[in-house]
Amino acid sequence: MMRLGLNILLLGGLLLTTVQCAKRASPTGGPRDSLPPVLINASPKLNTVFFDKEEFNLTFDEYVTLKDISKQLIISPPLSSSQYKVYPVTGASKKVTLKLLDSLMDNTTYTFNFGESIIDFNESNPSSYLTYTLSTGATIDSLYIKGRVTDAFERETERYISLQLYPVDSIYKDSVIFTEKPLYVTSTLDTTIFRFQNLRAGKYAIIALEDKAGNYFFDQNIDKIGFVDRLIELPQDSILDFRLFQEKANFFWDKPYFINEHHIALAYYGEREDESYKMVSQVPESFESLVTQNRETDTLDYWFRGAELDSLQFEFNIKDSLQIKTVYFKNPTPDSLVVDKNTSGSLRLLEKFELKTNLPITEVNSEQVKVTNIDTLPVPASLKIQENYDRITIDFEVIPNDRYEITLLPNALVDFWGNTNDTLVYRTSTKKIEDYGNIFLRVQHQSPHPYIIELLKGDEVFRRYDTPLEGGNYSFKLLDAAKYRVRLIEDANQNKKWDTGNYLEKIQPEQVIYYWKEIDVRANWDMNETFNTSQNYPDLPESATASAVLEAPDSQVQP
Repeated sequence: MMRLGLNILLLGGLLLTTVQCAKRASPTGGPRDSLPPVLINASPKLNTVFFDKEEFNLTFDEYVTLKDISKQLIISPPLSSSQYKVYPVTGASKKVTLKLLDSLMDNTTYTFNFGESIIDFNESNPSSYLTYTLSTGATIDSLYIKGRVTDAFERETERYISLQLYPVDSIYKDSVIFTEKPLYVTSTLDTTIFRFQNLRAGKYAIIALEDKAGNYFFDQNIDKIGFVDRLIELPQDSILDFRLFQEKANFFWDKPYFINEHHIALAYYGEREDESYKMVSQVPESFESLVTQNRETDTLDYWFRGAELDSLQFEFNIKDSLQIKTVYFKNPTPDSLVVDKNTSGSLRLLEKFELKTNLPITEVNSEQVKVTNIDTLPVPASLKIQENYDRITIDFEVIPNDRYEITLLPNALVDFWGNTNDTLVYRTSTKKIEDYGNIFLRVQHQSPHPYIIELLKGDEVFRRYDTPLEGGNYSFKLLDAAKYRVRLIEDANQNKKWDTGNYLEKIQPEQVIYYWKEIDVRANWDMNETFNTSQNYPDLPESATASAVLEAPDSQVQP
């Protein structure tokens, strides 16, 4: 009996210990679900022919919801958002339904690419690039086009680029991209790779379009475009690449407007070259004017003196007609000259100290500038007005590891109206030679055209060579420690700048190639780099074509 009681006591203690241990631990749950939703049924089934239903349904193995469906869903041939509705609009369901609100074209294959819009409800795992294909005729078209889209000038290419295909018939014109929606459309989605599928044999025009408005039309002032130099034919043409570019915007004058005393803005849109204008008011012989380019907006600053007026009239050539615009002066207030330092941070050894002004400077007096070094010894200096009249260069010998005090006495600078500066004092310093690094770049580029080499720091062109050097050896010395990139521009027309393309004139943009890596310049280091443009971009492996469209095989989908 005593042994039985002892056994019961031991059993009770064991149970109590087990319960206490269970209380100490918290349930951790299972592993995080990382699997995308699986399509288990399509009704009607994938690749249905003679489609005559008002909707189709896709059923998944778990609850799903829709994300960015208006952006992700690509339908080819295109349907407007008023021609269909996708459910569930909100919430979650195991079924996705696309209801057709309008009839489809006869004998046509339609492709509905859902991109990454279908995600599981709990973990937001996407069912990537699921595609539903149907035909209103007897067959499913099976031809395809694939390729890559890159930006013609920028190093990075925008995603979600639209690829648009137009059939070529007896009435086809190049201007169709401005007036008609394409027959077929697809998108690069979140990569730079595209794939058209379910196309029929025939001759087509094809473009790539950064379609900002999402309307399938080329809006020349806002959209980037890429094209091939010829019409294509299927099934012969199946691999095509595109370079996106922004055309020069159509130039036109905006309405001029009054800014302040003796200051008028002549605003415009587009890239101005030699477009003319003329001031046509009756003014006294003492009237004088000066025009500068605004550095922040597409505007000419029109400055004038020698007359007190209440308005001025300008004549512009607008849409092939001469139009006169009147600028009325309202509550003018006197402008005072403001001079500020344009050189920020340390003064680099290969650069000059600069000032900037709010009013145009037309005269300088170098005798009124005084520069002293770290030992307070005078340093010879001179002043120079830059081309746009709003920047002043103070030129003096700059040596490493020094400090300078720059004093501008009155009458050193004189603006367009004869006003001068007060006494101004600026201080700057230089670094030691050891604080800088150098890049020695060897360029290997085979081309019949001359080229430009640009060194970039962020988005800024930091240094450039606008003509090739013999031997292809370029040096960029005394650089701040930072990360830099190198860009090569083929200068086919030898105008020392990059030129964009034009779709209607079938002009491709000039070729731009970026060195494949960033160059990390360190203090007191020499970086020796070889830029071989023929080996700069290795082929993208097939596994990287992430936007290739995925379909569930019929064998995996229940009818």
